[in-house]
Formats: sequence, C-alpha cells, structure tokens
Amino acid sequence: MSAAARSARARRAHLIATLAFLAMFPGFFFYHTALGLGAIPAFLGGYFALMSVAVAPPLFYFYAVLVRVDRNYLTRYDLCFLLYLGYFAAVVGINSVGGANLVIVTNHLLAIVFMLNTFLMFRMSDFGNRRFRLLLLGSLFAMSAIVFAYSVDGAFYLAPLGTAKNPESLATYQGFSRSYLFTFAAAIAFTRSRQLRILLYCLAAPTLFVNTARSEFAAMLFMIPVIELYYTRHKVLMASVFGLLFLLVYANLEQLLALLPSNRILELLDLSHSTSANKRHLLSMYAMNTIAQFPVFGDYASYTPGFYSHNVLSAWVDTGFFGFVFLLGLVVVPVLPMLFKGYFLKVKSEPFILGFALACITLLLLISSHYFTDMLVGATLGVYAAFRYGRKNGHHRAPDLGPSAPGYPHLHQAMPVAGGPRP
Repeated sequence: MSAAARSARARRAHLIATLAFLAMFPGFFFYHTALGLGAIPAFLGGYFALMSVAVAPPLFYFYAVLVRVDRNYLTRYDLCFLLYLGYFAAVVGINSVGGANLVIVTNHLLAIVFMLNTFLMFRMSDFGNRRFRLLLLGSLFAMSAIVFAYSVDGAFYLAPLGTAKNPESLATYQGFSRSYLFTFAAAIAFTRSRQLRILLYCLAAPTLFVNTARSEFAAMLFMIPVIELYYTRHKVLMASVFGLLFLLVYANLEQLLALLPSNRILELLDLSHSTSANKRHLLSMYAMNTIAQFPVFGDYASYTPGFYSHNVLSAWVDTGFFGFVFLLGLVVVPVLPMLFKGYFLKVKSEPFILGFALACITLLLLISSHYFTDMLVGATLGVYAAFRYGRKNGHHRAPDLGPSAPGYPHLHQAMPVAGGPRP
C-alpha cells in the first residue's frame, strides 16, 4: 500500500476517534443537560452505554485497519492492554457461568466495552489537530457556562430543578465531572500558551468545585503542577512557587473557607467528618477481609452491587492477585520510564505530557477513590501506546542534537564535485 493510501486511512481513523471522543464525553454532558432542563426526553436512555456500543464497531474496525497496514502500529503496550481485557473478560465469563450476580456481570461487561473504547479513542485521536483543539476548548467553556448558570447554593445538579422528563435517567455529578475531566485533560496538555493554560485552570477549578466531584477536582489540581513543571525551563523556581502558594493557602485557610459556599469538596480538608469517606473506609476494610480469605483468586462479586471497594483493591477482590498486579503494572510501568527518561528533557512533547499526566492521575485515583474499571486506565494506555509508536516512527522524535553541518565561506565550496571528495 502506498504512503498516500496509508495516510488517508490514518486521517479517517483520526476523524472517527475524534467524533467518538466528542460524542462520549462533551456529548454526554450536553445530552444530560438537555435532559435535565426538560428540552428532550431520555430517547437514548442514560446515553453512555448505548453510545459506547454504537461507537465500538467503527473504532475497532479502523484500529484493525491501521494494524493491518502497519504491523508496527500494534505496540507491546497495545498487546498488554488487550491481554488484560481478555483476562478480565475470561474472569467475568467463568464466574457468570458459575452463577455470579448478573448485575455485577453486566456492569463488568459494559466496563470492558467502556475501557476498550476509551483506549481506542485516545490511541487514534489527533489531539494536536487545530480544529479538534478548538472544539475541545469550546466544549470546556460551554460546559463551565452550564455549570455556573444552573448551580444552586454553590452546587450544580439538575435534578432539583424538577424539569427533567425522565429524572431516573439523569446523570449524577460523577457523570458530568467525568466528561469535564477527560475533555480538560485532552485540551490542557496540548495548550502551549501559559496564559491560556492559566485561564483554563481558573475555569476548571471553580467548575469542578461547583460540580462537587471530589475525585475529579483533586485530579485536576494534581495535573496543574505536573504540567507546569514539565513546560517550565526553571523547574526549581516553579516548584518553589507552588510550595509558596500551598503555604499561603494553608496559612489563610479559615479566611478562604469563609468566602466559599458550603460544598462537599471541602470535606477533603477533613475526611474524618465525611460520611462518604467513612463509608469508603469500611468498604476497603471489607475488601481486605475478602482478600485475606481468598488471597490468590479473590472472591468475584462477593459484595452487594455498588458496595465495592473504591480503590485498586477492588481488582484483587474481583480478578485475583494476578489481575491486581497486572492492572498496577499497566499504570506504573509507563510512569517510571516517562519520569526518568522524558519528563526533564528540554525538547517538549504534547503527547508525552498528556500520557504522563493521565498516568499520574490514574494512579492517584486508583489508590484513593476509583474502581478498578476506571476508563482512565484505557485512556492512559491509549496515549502511551500512541506516543511510543509515534516516537519509534519519527512522529514525536526529538530533533537531531548532533553537531551542525560544516560551514563554508563560499557556496561553491559546499557543492559536490564529480569525482571529488564528498563534503
């Protein structure tokens, strides 16, 4: 196949992945906004499951096409993630035959589709495309405007408005915040302008604060120093600035809290008074008891649906020790080489910092609050595999830093002479 034909197929794959990303994340936010305001009925149900099933075939088709025309496209990181999903699917299948709770089995099957879709979207999307970046920025501004316009007493939630035609289908704050965080991450990593990044930070922080999603709010804040320390030339100075800001906030915490509306995110400052944090602690203790009794294979679906451990221990419970180690390896293995071999390079790469920032927040949330089927795992591996493929094939390779070509006082001296020595 000619290079032009391969390039055309790659562009089509980028387009499909871009459309899928916009449909799955900003599209989810805008659909549920329209649903909450009563502008539309829930003709797509909860939207995410149905849309995931709809976008999966074209995503996988174009991914298979890219692999077929270029065998190098299938990196070992692609293979590792696909093997993990295969292992997870086998665990679900075996336990479903053994009579496991059908609700949990169904949720896990959907989670596999969600993770695969997210992987393929981040694997094939061209986040550096100018039009795509403008769409992402426009989506962020529109989502923030909606959150601020429909917040009540410092919190955004559309259900209390009472205008939804199908309130049982309306997303919670977690769904809205997930869409915002994914869109923010894709946009901020490819924003080279520091002024625009600061504007986006000032937009995202109050948006997620008002949206009351603590995990996504913490993840967004965690991304700020990761990205800014990467792009700055003066890392020690920037680290000192962040340290000083932290000390100023800590020293004036009471005054700042007096200015803020009551919000569940403020519970992050003292989790001992958080009913949600206490509940999660009890669920973690229950998971550890399960692991102590079944340390090798875990005890699949041994909990009431929804009452799972909100951290990576949930992987050990449902997929055993091997699944737990496999999942941690998928996230940790990209972080370490990226930190030591790429984070401090002078030549900057947007795909690199997107992958590194996603890996950092994925690890943070898996340790602290998110279930092991978090779509951030798929996003992290998708970006990292794309980065590795691009670097190996020259797309993200640093420029040649070797010595410059020799200079000549006259142009004719640099021109080769037939039969003579080469310059």
